[in-house]
Amino acid sequence: MRHTPAVLLCTAGLIGAALPAGPGGAPEVPTSPAPTSAAAAPRPCVTSRTPTSGDGRQVLAVAERAKREFGLNSVVLKVSSRGREVLTTALGESMTGVPAQPSMHFRTGSVGIVYMGTILLQLVQEGKASLDDPVSRWLPDAPHGSEITLRMLGASTSGLHDYVTDPKFLAEYEAAPFRAWTPEQVVGMAAARPLLYEPGTNWSYSHANFLLLGAALEKISGTRLDRLIAQRISAPLGLTQTSNQYTPQIPPPVLHSFTSERGTYEESTFWNPSWTTAPGAVLVQDICDLERSARAVGTGELLSPKYFRTQLDPGTVGLGKATPSCPASVCLANTQARHFGLGVIVVNGWILTNPSFSGYAAVQAYLPARQLSIAVSVTQGPKSPEGNSAQVIAGRIAAALAPGHPLRVP
Repeated sequence: MRHTPAVLLCTAGLIGAALPAGPGGAPEVPTSPAPTSAAAAPRPCVTSRTPTSGDGRQVLAVAERAKREFGLNSVVLKVSSRGREVLTTALGESMTGVPAQPSMHFRTGSVGIVYMGTILLQLVQEGKASLDDPVSRWLPDAPHGSEITLRMLGASTSGLHDYVTDPKFLAEYEAAPFRAWTPEQVVGMAAARPLLYEPGTNWSYSHANFLLLGAALEKISGTRLDRLIAQRISAPLGLTQTSNQYTPQIPPPVLHSFTSERGTYEESTFWNPSWTTAPGAVLVQDICDLERSARAVGTGELLSPKYFRTQLDPGTVGLGKATPSCPASVCLANTQARHFGLGVIVVNGWILTNPSFSGYAAVQAYLPARQLSIAVSVTQGPKSPEGNSAQVIAGRIAAALAPGHPLRVP
C-alpha cells in the first residue's frame, strides 16, 4: 500500500497558514483540476514494432518473462538509449478483455516529489528562497517550523514521523480506501509524535515532508502547486499526458489496478490518493511521459549544473544511523553508492524514483553514463508478490543493457 519511493535502501493538525494557498495567501480550494499539460498537440504513445533482435528483443524478453513469473495483469514500458527508442510496449490487460496500451494513464505518486524538489531548486536558483530558510519563514504554523529547513524537507532529514506507518492511519485507510484526507489530518498525525532526531542530523523518509514542501512552494511562488508543475515541469518538457488530480479521477484511457492488500483481490483504481503527497502533485501519466521525465530528471535538464549537483546530494551522503528513537529499518544509511537526494534516489549512478500505490507500481530511471532511460509500470494479478515488481523489471533491463551498473533498490 505504501506510496513511497521504496524508502530508498530497504524500504495537533497542520494550521491553516500551512494549507495550499493562492497568491493572496488565503487557502485556495480548487473547484476543478487546473490544466497541467503543454498546449501543444499530444504525440501518440504507441507500441513500437516488435523487435526480433538486439536490445529491443532483450527488453521484450525480460518483460514477458517477468509478467509470467510475477503473475502481473500488465507490464507497460518504454526504454530509450541516447535519446532513441529501444522499445515501447504494453503486455497483458487493463481489465478483463481490455488490452493494456502504452497510452493508458496510471498513478505516478513519488514522481510529484521529484518535481517538487526540482521546483524548489529552481526557486532557490532564482533567488526567491534559500534551501536553509526555516520552514517557519513560509509556513509560520508548521510543526517544528523554526527547526526544520526547506532543504531538510526535500532531503527527508527533518525527523518528522511518517504518518503512513502510523497504526491509526493504516487502520482507517484500509477500512475506508475511498476516504478523502486533508493535509491537516495526515500531517497532524506526524506532528503528534516526537521528532525521531534533531533535524538535519539523520535520515528517514516521511510523507509529511512533502505535504509541507508543497505548501511552502506555493507560498514562495504565489502560485498553486498544480500550476507550478504545469508551468515549470510539464510545459518545458512537453509532458502532455501528465496531470494532477484533486479527486480519485484518472483521465481516460485508464490502466486499471487491482490489489489483495485488504485480504480480497479487488479493483483499486479509484481508491483515494489524497493522503499520498501535497495537493497539486497527485499525478497521473502515461509511459511516454514517464520515460521523458526520467531523461529530464536524470540529466538535470531543468536546473543549472550547480543545483543539479545539489539535487543529487543535498547533504544526505553519510547520514542515516540507527538510534534508540529511530530503528535501522527507518533511519537508513545513505552512502555515496546509494542515497536519497532532493526528491530523487541515486543508486550506482542511476537517478530514479519508484512509486507504488495499491496495485500500481512504477519506476523511472536514468543512467547518465550510458544515456539510458527506463520507465516501467505494472499492475498486480491475484497472486502477484508484494513489493514493486516494476523496479525488479527495470533492474533486469539494466542488467541486460548496462551490466556494469546494477539497478537494485532493496
